[in-house]
Amino acid sequence: MGGRYMQIDKAMHIRIKNNKHTNRLIQLLIIAGDFVVLWVLLYFVVGTIPQSEGWDEEKGRAFWMVCTFAFIVAEYLFPSVIHERVVGANDILRRSVMLVLTHTLLSYLLLRAIHFTSRLGWQLFAMGLVMLVCIILLRFVERWLVKKFRQSGYNTRSVTLVGSDKELLRLYYKLKSNPTYGYRISHIYGDIGELTPDGSISDFEALLSRPDDLQLGDEVYLCVPRKERELIEQTVRLCDHRVAKFYYLPTAEEKLNLQPILIDDIGVMTTYTSPLEEPLNRLLKRLFDVVFSVLCLIPSALLLPFIVLAIKRQSPGPVFFRQLRTGINGHDFYCYKFRSMHVNTDADRLQATKDDPRKFPFGDFIRKTNIDELPQFWNVLIGDMSIVGPRPHMLAHTEQYDKLIDKYMVRHFVKPGITGWAQVTGFRGETRELWQMEGRVERDIWYIQHWSFWLDLRIIWMTVKTIFKRDEKAY
Repeated sequence: MGGRYMQIDKAMHIRIKNNKHTNRLIQLLIIAGDFVVLWVLLYFVVGTIPQSEGWDEEKGRAFWMVCTFAFIVAEYLFPSVIHERVVGANDILRRSVMLVLTHTLLSYLLLRAIHFTSRLGWQLFAMGLVMLVCIILLRFVERWLVKKFRQSGYNTRSVTLVGSDKELLRLYYKLKSNPTYGYRISHIYGDIGELTPDGSISDFEALLSRPDDLQLGDEVYLCVPRKERELIEQTVRLCDHRVAKFYYLPTAEEKLNLQPILIDDIGVMTTYTSPLEEPLNRLLKRLFDVVFSVLCLIPSALLLPFIVLAIKRQSPGPVFFRQLRTGINGHDFYCYKFRSMHVNTDADRLQATKDDPRKFPFGDFIRKTNIDELPQFWNVLIGDMSIVGPRPHMLAHTEQYDKLIDKYMVRHFVKPGITGWAQVTGFRGETRELWQMEGRVERDIWYIQHWSFWLDLRIIWMTVKTIFKRDEKAY
């Protein structure tokens, strides 16, 4: 290769090295912040322990050292991942909880092991709860700072996209949508939607034979059919030489999602698998559903007299609206809501619209604030629904969209939910066009395949935020 090629390689190595150093510095600053939180809390905790007044200097030092050592171990086992580019809030939450839980439990065990005379179980537990709140709040601040840092053009990675498939367009918007990722699209080869390319796929192939004229950036995403084996191999070789990360993105036609499973000792392939197929995961989700629904039904009972009075004053008819909807495995169940519309004959076939004349004033209010959904916690308690899952649709829509969308019924492999991944990622409310329902179904299937307890908590938190920040699609 020529001298220019070597200069490109050298510049790339320097860029990658700087990015790694910056990521490491961000991680170290986050860890330092965690230790500041620990030591501040230890200072106040020691002051509130009644027995600490009789501690000598050696005993106080032993308590601090044990707690600090336990925190070092916890940080090693569950380090922060905020500095990483693609990381979900559920993973951040999970690691924060495990960090504090490990520290609290290990501190208690070590203090007992060295025969520390004071019994500090409750104090350590209380400190753990306060620490968890502080760490989570700190993570929000840290993530915001990393986002602003990368928005300003620092610690970014340049990306080259090659292909002409809609899957590549989806990836483009995903990388551009969140500044926390720190990706900068430097070159595009291929016709993908409304984006202006630097050239065609053929131009990219031609440049592979003249690598001096081709700049790849830090990462390359190639989305072409697998039959283009020579193009794929040439791109991989050049990426290896340039120390650029290579990613192959299957085209929409080839993205079937077949996954291997075992039937005894025989390997077979299936289209969809879910963590909720595991009995322990189903039990964990069900226990959470029962506890959470009971906690929500108690305050709902206190609001019930006011809601009943308001509905009865503005619209004659029943307080509760009961409708057959499609549940798990395609079985029908009655879904309950507070009635928000005048009694009408179109309730089982027409969705609510923005200025729907069927709504009465108080009904419009409870729909926008999600108060009308409160009776669904009863559905959760009796086992028809879950707190989080694909939203259940009326039977007419199930019949309609089953004919229009191939994968529509896949969303019924799990229990429907009061809220779901589709609702908190922009696909809530009325579906006027087919693509809106297709987007909802796609997100529902993603949730089924990627379920975790932490993902459920993330969705619940994102739903709670919409109560305080008006959702324009809530009508």
